[in-house]
Amino acid sequence: MDDCQTFDEIMSAYPSEWVLIDEPRTDTNMQFLGGRVLFHSANRDEVYAKAAELRRPHFAIRFLGAMPENMALVL
Repeated sequence: MDDCQTFDEIMSAYPSEWVLIDEPRTDTNMQFLGGRVLFHSANRDEVYAKAAELRRPHFAIRFLGAMPENMALVL
């Protein structure tokens, strides 16, 4: 995979941004290890729109900033 980056490299390159990651690599516990960044933005909606446009079969979207205290996470 060209331009594959580790999670730490992605975190340092795009702090406090949303990132669209192609073919994300995970360990056996499904912890994110890295991948190839396709798109990034401070605006979540732009990243989701790009994901819909590209229609990749396997991708991940991650927010790399601190979560607000009043945010709820639903899995």
